[in-house]
Amino acid sequence: MITNAKLLIVEDDLQMQRVYQYFLSEINGLQVAFETKADAILTSVESFKPDVLILDLSLGGQSVHSLIQTFTHQSKIPQIIVLTADESVAVAVHAMRSGAFNYLVKPIEKEAFLVAVDHALEYVESIKELMHLRQRSSPEKQFPNIITHSPAMQNVLRLVGDLAKTDFSVLIQGENGTGKELIARALHQNSRRASRPFVAINCAALPDSLVESELFGYEKGAFTGAGQRHLGKFEQANGGTIFLDEIGDMGILAQSRLLRVLQESEIYRLGGNESIKVDVRVIAATNKNLKEAIQSGQFREDLYYRLSVFPVTIPPLRERREDIIDLLQYFLENYRREDQPVIHDFSHSAIELLKGYNWPGNIRELQNISRRLLLTIENEVVKADDLPMEFRPKTEPTKHRTSLITDDRLAPLTEIERDAIMRTLNYTHHQIVAAAKILGIGRSTLYRKMATYGIHLPDSEA
Repeated sequence: MITNAKLLIVEDDLQMQRVYQYFLSEINGLQVAFETKADAILTSVESFKPDVLILDLSLGGQSVHSLIQTFTHQSKIPQIIVLTADESVAVAVHAMRSGAFNYLVKPIEKEAFLVAVDHALEYVESIKELMHLRQRSSPEKQFPNIITHSPAMQNVLRLVGDLAKTDFSVLIQGENGTGKELIARALHQNSRRASRPFVAINCAALPDSLVESELFGYEKGAFTGAGQRHLGKFEQANGGTIFLDEIGDMGILAQSRLLRVLQESEIYRLGGNESIKVDVRVIAATNKNLKEAIQSGQFREDLYYRLSVFPVTIPPLRERREDIIDLLQYFLENYRREDQPVIHDFSHSAIELLKGYNWPGNIRELQNISRRLLLTIENEVVKADDLPMEFRPKTEPTKHRTSLITDDRLAPLTEIERDAIMRTLNYTHHQIVAAAKILGIGRSTLYRKMATYGIHLPDSEA
């Protein structure tokens, strides 16, 4: 829980204030304040700066829904818990759509109250941590286009900052989608060559027969169809940087020609006899293990050591999970059309799914997910249900499951809910408070559902 967390409760009944004080006495380090006037809530929030605000939907004065929208549009803090006496909770659900964090149904039970407050404080703590990390990622940083707070990626950026001051060849290694070209551009943009060209070529996209002409150019008449002189990528990049992506897919013959360029800083156009001096920094990238390729004869060992004077290895996204939410938020904002809602938050369950996913496609996959979300999401908060099915944890069927979905029968929703309640009660040895917490409902709601489904506790525990 947050150190010195603050909770503001809007309540004018002195007896209920004492009840809440009694409930909250179990939470150490929590500062509790009460506001008795509905019209003074905004002033109290501004002066007290609570982390969590508890609002009764029966308050007079300014509309509670209007108040909630005011807070959620201004800031993610405070998180709001609403209280309602309506058993149908339709009004409370409306409040949550407006931006409330949670709701409780009167009469308020101690266990449910403490669980709701605890969850809200944990959520505020995660938001404050995220805001702190974002402040560290300021535009004044050396690499403003690279969003990261992970220690592994910070180490990469420190190395990139040092290498940018040199003209050494650099080999960037990393899985597909980790941002190898982004790092290559950062090297170029922070070097003395920043005002000169940055030329990128994907070696995997070129057949062996075209690599030489693309890299080194050709003279008029060098082959059928060569109607005029063509400058290759090395000449186009003269004075600047050439980025050879997927260097591990370059053929052996082209590797030999590239090695000569690195050794002598000169090229020959195809069909030409004149050597042409070039001043180019070479940055290469690969998703392959080049040492294994050397062992299998697919990559020249001398070229490898010429390229990897200073190797840079980019960690996959699953090793920098602290960056996932910030990166997704960045892409959502950049890809959003003007007529789409501004997505400003993620539910706790959505964050858990996003951080728990393995991200085999790395940042490129995350970009694709952001585009899919923008096509399907209809509100300002990303929830677990908004995420594709591959993000959901895979559960193994249990031997004792008797009424959930089976291979040959689909169960009604009521039967699934009844089964879930019974299995949870068995798991907790019929402890109502523990079962309600696992199921994510209040104790009174659990009792009500048990009565509906005809579920009875053993006589000794009733």
